[in-house]
Amino acid sequence: MHDFNQKKTHLIVAFIFYAICSSVQIFAQTTTIRGAVTDAKTGEGIPFVNVFFDGTTIGKTTDFNGQYFIETNEKISRLRFTNLGYKNELKDILYGQSQILSVKMTLEAKVLKEVKVSGEKKRYRNKDNPAVELIRLVIDHKKDNRKEQISAYQYEKYEKVQFALSNISEKFMKKKYLKQFQFIFDNLDSNQMPGKVILPMYLKETLSDYYYRKDPKEVKEIIKGSRKVDFDELINNDGMGTFVAYLYQDVDIYDNTVPILTNAFISPISDNGPLFYRYYIKDTVLVEKTMCYHMVFYPRNKSDFNFQGELYITYDSNYAVRKSELTVSPDINLNFVKELTLTQDYEQIKPGEWLVNYDNISIDFGLGKKGLGIYGQRAVSYKNIVIDQPMPDSFYNASAPLTDTSLTDSQWDERRHYDLTASEKGVYSMVDSIQRVPAFKRFMNILTLVFAGYKELGIFEIGPVSTFYSYNPVEGSRIRLGGRTTPKFNPYLRFESYAAYGFGDEKWKYYFGVTKALGKKSFVEFPQKNLLISYQYETKIPGQELQFVQEDNALLSIKRGKNDKLLYNKTFNISYLSEFENHFSFEAGIQHLVQSPAGSLYFNKVEYNDAENRISSITNTVLNLSVRFAPHEQFYQGKNYRIPMFNQYPIIEIRLTASEKKFLNSDYTYKNLYASLFKRINIAPFGYTDLTIEGGKVFGRVPYPLLQIHRANQTYSYQLQSYNLMNFLEFISDQWVSLNAQHYFNGFFFNKIPLLKRLKWREVISLKMLYGNITDNNDPQKHTELFKLPIESNGQLITYSLERKPYIEASVGVSNIFKVIRIDLIRRLNYLNNEHVAEYGIRARAKFDF
Repeated sequence: MHDFNQKKTHLIVAFIFYAICSSVQIFAQTTTIRGAVTDAKTGEGIPFVNVFFDGTTIGKTTDFNGQYFIETNEKISRLRFTNLGYKNELKDILYGQSQILSVKMTLEAKVLKEVKVSGEKKRYRNKDNPAVELIRLVIDHKKDNRKEQISAYQYEKYEKVQFALSNISEKFMKKKYLKQFQFIFDNLDSNQMPGKVILPMYLKETLSDYYYRKDPKEVKEIIKGSRKVDFDELINNDGMGTFVAYLYQDVDIYDNTVPILTNAFISPISDNGPLFYRYYIKDTVLVEKTMCYHMVFYPRNKSDFNFQGELYITYDSNYAVRKSELTVSPDINLNFVKELTLTQDYEQIKPGEWLVNYDNISIDFGLGKKGLGIYGQRAVSYKNIVIDQPMPDSFYNASAPLTDTSLTDSQWDERRHYDLTASEKGVYSMVDSIQRVPAFKRFMNILTLVFAGYKELGIFEIGPVSTFYSYNPVEGSRIRLGGRTTPKFNPYLRFESYAAYGFGDEKWKYYFGVTKALGKKSFVEFPQKNLLISYQYETKIPGQELQFVQEDNALLSIKRGKNDKLLYNKTFNISYLSEFENHFSFEAGIQHLVQSPAGSLYFNKVEYNDAENRISSITNTVLNLSVRFAPHEQFYQGKNYRIPMFNQYPIIEIRLTASEKKFLNSDYTYKNLYASLFKRINIAPFGYTDLTIEGGKVFGRVPYPLLQIHRANQTYSYQLQSYNLMNFLEFISDQWVSLNAQHYFNGFFFNKIPLLKRLKWREVISLKMLYGNITDNNDPQKHTELFKLPIESNGQLITYSLERKPYIEASVGVSNIFKVIRIDLIRRLNYLNNEHVAEYGIRARAKFDF
């Protein structure tokens, strides 16, 4: 089943395999050491231990868990550990090697006038704590120190995003299947990631001018130059760039929450920071001529989605952040992340005004703590900062110039804010060489077939393979074969078609469609301006609506209960989609639809309750207009699909459908209005809620196939937008409103239970409510020319109108099982006397997340 979460899995796995085609050079003179410092008696980690190379000033301190990492290029043979109240430790080290050195420190007892004094930890308290008093001053001055309080600012921005294969070993480089790729190991790098060797495999550079004005608020970014490693033959580069930007979002430490890897972390200077963090003033230090308080902080609960790290606060009345170094506790329930570091440096533009001049986030991804991983980095540098000089309205209203992608290597060397490493410079030519190797092309074709479901054959690709065979009681065993043209045929024109045959109903089904891009961009590039013309003859389950999956997917063939009431739909459709840069879009079109009952479903007028007077089909031609607004929307754009990546902004959709009797053979006059609102709400540290509110109304008198047949699910997979214990065709309305709330706790409770913490399971709850009814205008009992609601062969009614109470179902679930599986126990709370319903059910789905 290919849904949103699985496509993300596809991307991560693809990254790993791309990396198998890349490598580098090990510099033996670097000595790197990592380890833990613990109390010899209790075994607990000791924070703030000074760790430094003996005879030098090169040193670090251990974190809250007693962990440390240190490196040097100097020829050093010993490492010293010191901490107040403990005996000093001096350990021999191996020069020029990466090594793990853990140390146990013993409490140092002193005798003063026959009174024995031994070190002990004091209980941490916020009251009368100078570190907490300092952080409250930082919080109180946040509004004054935020960049948004400046009337206007502008700067030149250089951004570098890279991915590399990490933790390269000699054993890996000697793998037989890499025999044809040995040239890539000339590009190894041991300097960027402390203690590990990496192999760059993807790089994107962007140079731009950024402008901000406070009142009236305006923001504009002009891209002056851009270049990236070109994988266009294999993946959508723009789509991958957007996905990377979603994972590595801009960080503002002055916000209460910081979004990283689809999760919301509480900022150490959040308004409620003292409730979630412990703060310690370590020292006062100079940071590039600025006197600062050096503060360290740790989460009160190491398993919550909080940071740990260091803050440098200006030693003046501004209490501004001069520098921050953040990381995360290894105890949090974060998938596929070995290490994460976030560093920000601020520049004083004028007294009391500070702006970020460097921003770096580095993450080492991996399936386990050891072995190969993926190192991802987004580094942003800001130069030529100017404040309080707002640009005029005409500047913001003018169109941005086209991005210059033709800059030469020497021009990039002159314009980028800092030099690339030799390995980073070599990644462009290395990847180009990889893509010429036949083995790599074969490997990528296999990946595309497995994860995307299509097999490319030049200008045409066959698929999706998940629909080649399926089964339902009406069609019986069903086979299908089809495909579509690829951008190699024409990037602005796509043809798509399939044919399917059901051995039970002995009928052919088919589809043919053509999509034409009417703008300057291809039909998959944002913003799209596409014309679609299609014709289809296909079966449909009334009320079934799936996301990212087709109904004839083989994995959905097994269903509970009866599923013998289908529709044969003949659909001719013409539609035009137009998207805008601000993520407003509209779609307008015309659709001619002929619906015929299939299986045990019949169209019977109430006044004629016999087989001879059954209606063979209904015909309608409708005009459709829909608008959608998704501010600041981000999505992964694949070759032929788009996957939304939700942020804190709402998504609003409104759709109007209208039909006039006798217009192109229409049987009925009616209008259908639909509206929806989706919002993701972060509630750090308690996870997040996905909230969807929908509603609609049908104006006019029409039979039940043209009313709202509510989304039901009789498969054993958990469907987010459907009612998972509702039967197909069970409820129909002509006016309705619904609420769907899914809350993901991200392990907030399980992380505090030792066994569950090790399993890294996560809690999820949901509530779905539907309120609606069939009004008198569309009630078959009051208007006998309407169709009788579906019944069983014994005459038992199986389709209902909602009464004065809403339909409700709720679930509790466990997600992140094996990091990808979610299992829910669902309870249906009412309408339990309807035919063929169950009060409880267990459903599962694949859900990938960090």
